[in-house]
Amino acid sequence: MTHRIWPALDIRFTASSPDERVQLTDRLSTVLDDLVPSAIQEFDDRWLVFFGSSEDRDHAAAALSAMTHDILAAEPMDVADEDWARRSQQGLGAVEVGRVVIAPPWAVEDRVASAPGRITVVIRPSMGFGTGHHATTRLCTALLQRLDLSGRTVLDVGTGSGVLALTARALGARSVLAVDDDPDAIESARENLALNGGAVGIELHVGDFRSLPANRFDVVVANLTGGFLARSADTLAGAAGPGGTLVISGVTLEEEAEVVRAFAPWTVVVERLTEDEWMGALLRTFARSQDRPST
Repeated sequence: MTHRIWPALDIRFTASSPDERVQLTDRLSTVLDDLVPSAIQEFDDRWLVFFGSSEDRDHAAAALSAMTHDILAAEPMDVADEDWARRSQQGLGAVEVGRVVIAPPWAVEDRVASAPGRITVVIRPSMGFGTGHHATTRLCTALLQRLDLSGRTVLDVGTGSGVLALTARALGARSVLAVDDDPDAIESARENLALNGGAVGIELHVGDFRSLPANRFDVVVANLTGGFLARSADTLAGAAGPGGTLVISGVTLEEEAEVVRAFAPWTVVVERLTEDEWMGALLRTFARSQDRPST
């Protein structure tokens, strides 16, 4: 596999109090949400923000120029995927969420893999694709364990590394369709499927999930962004069909009301979980049209 070069911005903050820092990062997160970064690596006084193309990075740099009072510098740089992965190996260990252990290959130990009742999913770190270390991945992993997936069909929208597709299959799903419009994500997912014994029952698909045939799935998993979820609520609910289930995350607490409102014509919130500034939810679509709230 040819390793990808990721265009990035090295964003350095001016000195600020803890309260000012929270306000700054909230503002920065809001601005970046509309700029579609591939990944964000956070440090105490700086963020490394990665993009899918140099054009996206340059557009982001221009948009961030209005925040000159809060940002000391936003320097462009290029980061090789294998360099990021090598740095990650120094600090990334296994993540335990309920009975699911998500581990990079070097952190899989016999005692973890053989623990009674534990499910181990092996994920090789790759820039831009989930490793289980982000709160939104953990929220989805926890919510999937609330469901009886035995014999169920699952659609994983924006699969990235394939971590949630692999988790759903390991939890008993009969089949999983994992979709992402980024070919590099699907290649990353394919490599992770191989690390997990090939994961028979998972189909990988490159493309926009909105262009898929009108199939119905028992469970739809969508760990995306709040804005994208709100815009795609009708399509996602339609993919689950009447009486179906959705697991969503990628939503900040500030975005929660807007996202829940967007899904309200088709779903009811069964459960919500939070971690830090993130929210994940288990939604159930209405079984009958008369069950929907009147407008």
